[in-house]
Amino acid sequence: MDGEQRDAPRPRVTARLRELRFDAGALSLNLVATVGRRPGVPVERMGDAARLDAWCRGVGVVPAEGQDPQETLRSLHALRTAAFDIASSALDGHRPRPGSVDLVNRLARTEPPVPRLEPAAGGGWVAKGGRALTREALLSLVARDLIDLVTDEARSSRLSACASEVCRMLFLDSGGGRPRKWCSMRRCGNRAKAAGHRSRADGRR
Repeated sequence: MDGEQRDAPRPRVTARLRELRFDAGALSLNLVATVGRRPGVPVERMGDAARLDAWCRGVGVVPAEGQDPQETLRSLHALRTAAFDIASSALDGHRPRPGSVDLVNRLARTEPPVPRLEPAAGGGWVAKGGRALTREALLSLVARDLIDLVTDEARSSRLSACASEVCRMLFLDSGGGRPRKWCSMRRCGNRAKAAGHRSRADGRR
């Protein structure tokens, strides 16, 4: 009908958009990044046991045998919601829900395994967990990372959100040099450049 506002077309969900992201710069933010396009229609990137296993491998953790993947998924999804609420509050100044803070504090109480040094394949050292993680230990590891992220001024000052209005992925800027504008230059940065070129070309025509 004339004068009636029409809904914007729903963006096409591609295989690349569903890919897991491991470039947010922090364990807790890599969990938050398992949801894509939060400002619009969210895209679930970790919705089944296979994706959970891929995410654990991507962030370098090993779940203990005998864990129920569906229960682990439900717990991580709940922590993910709380983590986004808390981390995004550091950017926009909103007050996180009390339930988010309570959940993170409760999960962080479990002692995660003590890390140990192992030689890296290319030389140097890497920190590895002392044992496979139970669900409680995994959740504690993520919750403790989030607490450190928002309370450590050196880390929280580097927290940013992708400039793309359809992405807005949270990430830690590496610091130094020009501030990072996009979650990834190969993803949102290149799309923005291409859109700019098209806009300029249309203007010339």
